[in-house]
Formats: sequence, structure tokens, C-alpha cells
Amino acid sequence: MAQTEGAEKAGTRAEMREETERQILDAAEVVFAEAGFGGATMQAIADACGLPKANLHYYFSSKEKLYRQVVERIFTIWLEAADSFETEAAPEVALRRYISRKMQLSREHRYGSKVWASEVMHGAPIVQDYLETTLRTWTETRIAVIRRWIDAGAIRPVDPRWLLYMIWATTQHYADFAHQIEVLNHGALSDAQWTEATDTVCGIILRGIGLNGGRTGP
Repeated sequence: MAQTEGAEKAGTRAEMREETERQILDAAEVVFAEAGFGGATMQAIADACGLPKANLHYYFSSKEKLYRQVVERIFTIWLEAADSFETEAAPEVALRRYISRKMQLSREHRYGSKVWASEVMHGAPIVQDYLETTLRTWTETRIAVIRRWIDAGAIRPVDPRWLLYMIWATTQHYADFAHQIEVLNHGALSDAQWTEATDTVCGIILRGIGLNGGRTGP
């Protein structure tokens, strides 16, 4: 009985720690996106998530470690969005899923995307190793998949790199330039507008490589 209670308490503590870390990362995303790495402070992040600064340092001992975790989190989320490349799905299915998921992430993680964009535009001083290792390896494996589709005659011959860069640039625009979009749209995009935007992006890209670009939304 004591062992069961101990395990339950340990599980509860772990869950509480995980939730606190999530809250810190969510708050840090916003602060880093709005102030940049140089302008952000641990005090501002602590205030944003409602924690004493000492508590924040308990979870993340330095601003650089917290920043790196924020960048790694959005990067990991993006990598998981490309799981469709790992399946036996036809290129139209795989690419539509990937593009749709990237559009969804631009809606759900706009601040994380902005942090990543700012980091890269400044020469990736904190995560250059990620670009040279994890991202490069990931990109090469997806290029290999796209080349197999081309060799099989499933899509038009295109340079896989330009295709990937186009998908990234287009989908992440909805996060990185969200304010501009909202001003021009006279407000945040509605659910229907997000669906329409996603269908439009999918259609243009898929038709460009010889696939069916029909709408998938309601």
C-alpha cells in the first residue's frame, strides 16, 4: 500500500513538473517572440507565467537554456508534423497531410515559429548545431522520399529542396506574419478562413507537381 501511494505521489509530482515546464515554455515563447533573445529577461518570463524568478531558475538555470528549449520544442513539433513521409502513403496524401499540419501549427504555435524565424535570421547563434545535424539529416531523408516519387513517375520532376522550402515558407508565413495577415483581414482568420487558406495552399502546391489539388475542407 505504501509503495502504491509513493508511486502515485511520484507520478503526481512528475505531472506537476511537466505542467509547470509547459507553462514556462508557453510564456517564454511569447516573450522571446516579442522581445528577441537579447531583449527578453528571466524576470519578464517569470512574470508572464506567474512564477517567482527563483522558481523559474529552478527549472531553467539560464536564459540561454530556456531559449534553446523553446526553439527545440517548436522544431520537434515541426518534425513530428512530417510523420506522413514515414508511411507508405501516396505522395498526394503524404504532402497534403504535411502541408495541412504545418498550417495548423502556424495557427497554434505562432510565437514559437517567430522565435525560430528570428533565430535563423540572426545566423542561428544558439541552435546552429541543430541546423547542421538534425535539420540537415531530416531534410536529406525527405529529399530521398521525394526523389523516389519522381523516379516512380508519381509527381513531376522538381528539385525536392525547392519544394520543401516553398512549403516551409508558405505555411510559416501564417505564423511569422500573422499580424500583417490579421490587419489585412480586418481581424484574426476564422475557422472557415483557415480551412480555405489551407485548401488553397495545398491545391497550388500539389497541382504544381502534377497532383490532384482538389479541396478537402467542408
